[in-house]
Amino acid sequence: MSDTLIKLNDINKIYKIGGTETHALKNINLEIQKGEFVAIMGPSGSGKSSLMHILGLLDTPTSGRYILNYQDVSELKGNTLAKIRNQEIGFVFQQFNLLPRTSVLDNVLLPTVYGKKKGAKNKAISIIEKVGLKDRIKHKSNQLSGGQVQRVAIARALMMEPSIVMADEPTGNLDSKTSKEVMELFQDINKEGATIVLITHEEDIAKFAKRIIHIKDGEILSDEKN
Repeated sequence: MSDTLIKLNDINKIYKIGGTETHALKNINLEIQKGEFVAIMGPSGSGKSSLMHILGLLDTPTSGRYILNYQDVSELKGNTLAKIRNQEIGFVFQQFNLLPRTSVLDNVLLPTVYGKKKGAKNKAISIIEKVGLKDRIKHKSNQLSGGQVQRVAIARALMMEPSIVMADEPTGNLDSKTSKEVMELFQDINKEGATIVLITHEEDIAKFAKRIIHIKDGEILSDEKN
């Protein structure tokens, strides 16, 4: 059986506002294998956010096929899409999106509210230790530094053992030193077998990935091993 985790065939995304059509993605063909660490780069308005939303099952394509982990998810909607998203994809965002007055442990356990997981608490503790926050496990997220908060977000993303970790500008709110530490953590997680797709506009951040895809005007310009 193929190790292809993601396969996009002729993906188009068209936004209609009034009588105007905007072609955000144009005939995107892309394959990502299990265990890859891929960075998707592009300037503002390039289509990288639209691509991330489709890859992360936060939006559906106007046309084309998206095969995720051997399942066609192109036309799924509502609760079916949400269930697959919870099982298959872990998200790490620029804005962290943690509950502010909630402990590190409870933040990491949050995905299990929507999808039950046996031994969830022990699993969460193990992941928190992995990201280097064992001594902060009872701290509230508003008592942590930016780098520590992002580590909590990464731990939360790993909680459901997703097929893919989607990182959307994960260092956008961090200083250079902390950004490097967070990206090295992503590299460690990738070495353990996790598939990571990183969305970024920063060249130095993209260099932490093993493969860099440049997108502009809704089309893939280049796709190179790093």
